[in-house]
Amino acid sequence: MRIQDQPIDERPYEKFMTYGVNALTDIELLAILLRTGTKSHNVTELSRIVLSCYKGEPSLISLYQLSLEELKNIKGIGKIKAIQILSLVELSKRLNKQRYMPYLKVDSPDKVSNYFMEELRHKREEHFKIILLDAKCRMLSAEDVSKGSLTASIVHPREVYKVAIQKSAYSVIAMHNHPSGDPTPSQEDIRITSRLKEVGEIVGIPLLDHIIIGDGTYFSLKQESYL
Repeated sequence: MRIQDQPIDERPYEKFMTYGVNALTDIELLAILLRTGTKSHNVTELSRIVLSCYKGEPSLISLYQLSLEELKNIKGIGKIKAIQILSLVELSKRLNKQRYMPYLKVDSPDKVSNYFMEELRHKREEHFKIILLDAKCRMLSAEDVSKGSLTASIVHPREVYKVAIQKSAYSVIAMHNHPSGDPTPSQEDIRITSRLKEVGEIVGIPLLDHIIIGDGTYFSLKQESYL
């Protein structure tokens, strides 16, 4: 069915104007962004297809998982629409970070996980970051160290503390994500944490915590007495 053939209160734009943005489904919100469909699918149906790409059922998580090329391969999603979708995803990540800007004094694992959750929770691979702090626990920067399966050979203390020394960090926090969504630390996570702690003590830049990001949840090795 064409959008113009649907009842007025079921069309995304008209529904927005009548009931407000909160009344719209995820599919309808994406339909407003995409604007047009194809000859075989109206824009609402196209939106459902896009949101169902990851697990077969409509979910916003699909937008985090799809690459530019994967989006372009969906019939009806050309280069421009693919770029618009990925720009929306990036805006949502940046909005979440700016929301927590007042809490950039990093004095709890909650603040760290809130700041990085949307960036890391939907990654397909493990991403390891090091957060550099000044003497007042304010974030100087967050540096990417490695990407891929987390092993001691990939996350080498030399690489971690090289950037910490270059940027005159007072202390550091390690962080990585678990693509499974379960932040429970593995034995390798625990071994890497122990190595980083030892090197930090030697160079005088202590490791304050190692935080593992899951899907909407986190694990602090410091909080759970692994550090």
